[in-house]
Amino acid sequence: MEVEVDEKELKAAGAELFSDGRRGLRIHGWEIETRNRSILNSSTHELWEKKLETCHMPEMIFGESCLVLKHVKSGTTIHFNAFDALIGWKKEALPPVEVPAAAQWKFRCKPSEQVILDYDYTFTTPYGGSETITLDADKHEGGEVSKETCNLHWEDCKEKIDVVALASKEPILFYDEVVLYEDELADNGVSLLTVKVRVMPSGWFLLLRFWLRVDGVLMRLRDTRMHCAFGDNVNPIILRESCWREATFQALAAKGYPSEAAAYNDPSIISQRLPVVMSKTQKLKFSLLYPVLHSIICSNRKTD
Repeated sequence: MEVEVDEKELKAAGAELFSDGRRGLRIHGWEIETRNRSILNSSTHELWEKKLETCHMPEMIFGESCLVLKHVKSGTTIHFNAFDALIGWKKEALPPVEVPAAAQWKFRCKPSEQVILDYDYTFTTPYGGSETITLDADKHEGGEVSKETCNLHWEDCKEKIDVVALASKEPILFYDEVVLYEDELADNGVSLLTVKVRVMPSGWFLLLRFWLRVDGVLMRLRDTRMHCAFGDNVNPIILRESCWREATFQALAAKGYPSEAAAYNDPSIISQRLPVVMSKTQKLKFSLLYPVLHSIICSNRKTD
């Protein structure tokens, strides 16, 4: 989906596109950038296998593709990339989805070899994004800390992302979709991890989606939505909603839904047919970060 951006709309929203060749924009204290790159080359693919300690990888990994949202004032960056998503897959280590014996033949590279599905070949991941805090020593009472990577403090909350407001006819200043990895499961379905971002004058919104369809067996959808409303550039608030859905083809057929895989090509259309396995909403308050930054700096000073 290509979005034509009106220069007047950008200016009215206080936004500006990057002028250095990067794809993205600056707006209300945020720098938002997407990178769509080619799949991993063989040498990098081997390096990833060593780091992840596995010989199993998705067919197509877009290792240098990513979405990056940086809040300049606090130095906080939320980003999405394939490597961290695969770390999540490796740690979760779900049992392999059982497929009919006939389907296992399609997993064979050679007719004579035996297929043992002893790992999660669907590459299902609990990944909800990565977080980095970059500390500027000049802005935080001295110290020589240049960079820290840690988990931010997300609080469970009852607030929900206002999807009605997001559906309003507001100018889209920037939109992009980034594919992180994809696998066709040896022609038995699809495993796909993507992230989409949309920036409006009122705020930014993103959807990280893992979509799995094992033909005739199972469908799985893991969505992470984030929304930040512009207003407070110093202490913005981000809402994060996670919703996991899953159902077997057999269970869907029992409810009267089609049992043919061809009827389930668009996860957006069939998502409401899948029962919810897990759902939660969390809030990130940037004002909570400053005590964390201060403690990191003080800890660094004590070790000097």
